[in-house]
Amino acid sequence: MITKDQVVSAQKKWGEGVVKIGSLKDQRQECETFTSAFLDELYGFELGTVLFKPTKCALEQFRPSKADATSYFIAGDDRACDEDHGFAIQPWTKVRFENTNIITEENRAIAMGNYFFTDLNGDEAKVEYTFGYKLVDGALKIDVHHSSFPYNPAPLDA
Repeated sequence: MITKDQVVSAQKKWGEGVVKIGSLKDQRQECETFTSAFLDELYGFELGTVLFKPTKCALEQFRPSKADATSYFIAGDDRACDEDHGFAIQPWTKVRFENTNIITEENRAIAMGNYFFTDLNGDEAKVEYTFGYKLVDGALKIDVHHSSFPYNPAPLDA
């Protein structure tokens, strides 16, 4: 049975990895190597379908492959999606999760809530997320990743 502590640990590792990617933005080769290892360790692209809908994308909303995810995280001249600017190379100094709840089962867990990204000025960006995890050889692998900015309705006419 997957535990909530395992999910929280996986979230911590994900947040630390995003911060590390940003810290490497000026060492491109190291950044690419780390991002590849980060995606291999935390996502299940090698297992089959990964449902990945990142926050900052409009034209190509879904990223079903490791190459697409890499493009979203670090962009670069060889990016898979032209709209990508490298979300993770912002850089961010901290990522924290606030889980609304976590559902755990024997080999699957789903977490939903808000996560907050702190930039170099100390400003936080609030993003809504849902992550699905699959237990593989004792480790959690993300196979569902959906994130979006909170709903911001247009002002009502007076």
